[in-house]
Amino acid sequence: MTKIRFTASKAPAAVAAFQALTAAYGQADGRRAEVVVALGGDGFMLQTLHAAHGRRLPVYGMNCGTIGFLMNAYALEDLPARLAAAEETVINPLAMRAENARGKITEALAINEVSLLRQGPQAAKLRVSIDGRVRLEELVCDGALVATPAGSTAYNYSAHGPILPIGSDVLALTAMSAFRPRRWRGALLPRTAVVRFDVVEGEKRPVMADADSRSSVRDVVSVEVRSEESIRHRLLFDPGHGLEERLIGEQFV
Repeated sequence: MTKIRFTASKAPAAVAAFQALTAAYGQADGRRAEVVVALGGDGFMLQTLHAAHGRRLPVYGMNCGTIGFLMNAYALEDLPARLAAAEETVINPLAMRAENARGKITEALAINEVSLLRQGPQAAKLRVSIDGRVRLEELVCDGALVATPAGSTAYNYSAHGPILPIGSDVLALTAMSAFRPRRWRGALLPRTAVVRFDVVEGEKRPVMADADSRSSVRDVVSVEVRSEESIRHRLLFDPGHGLEERLIGEQFV
């Protein structure tokens, strides 16, 4: 039988599922595990993927949270058979390199998106460059983000950004409440693009940067975002319910 390592969020439903599943299937030692089963919601799945990437283990999620877009349905029965039949999706994270007003550099990875948000009451002013060429001299907005295909249905979609098919070689650059240019809604970029944001009037209009709501940097002066091709996150889904199908289905509801 596949050596399974279970991990769970602190939600009561996830804790109960963890107890039931480990009683039924045991708990593999972390060094010998062949697959990680994550119990919780999408936020916990992101935590698990970040933690598991060093060992390159596939992660199979079971929804014990709310939305569960990255998760499979929870069931106690037939887990080994479900794992054996599961289909794998590989995604690459984004690498964020942010510099703050004191010159400190922060580097972080994001599976869903890297976002910039205004810190105070005034709108942010951002200069946007793609591959070293300035494309927007001044974007006045509440914020902006770069999203992967896997993250395109998360914060990006809430900000009216496009849903990107898994496997597409593009990233979404999306503005939040853009004021100037008045109706600018964003752009689709090649996955190889390097996106740079420079904060204009940072003392008057402070901006923070965030990678997957895990690594926040306040008072940034510049943020560079690129796809990190050297890191491959492996997600497992039940047949017919993979991420590709979910991305398509999300556009018809």
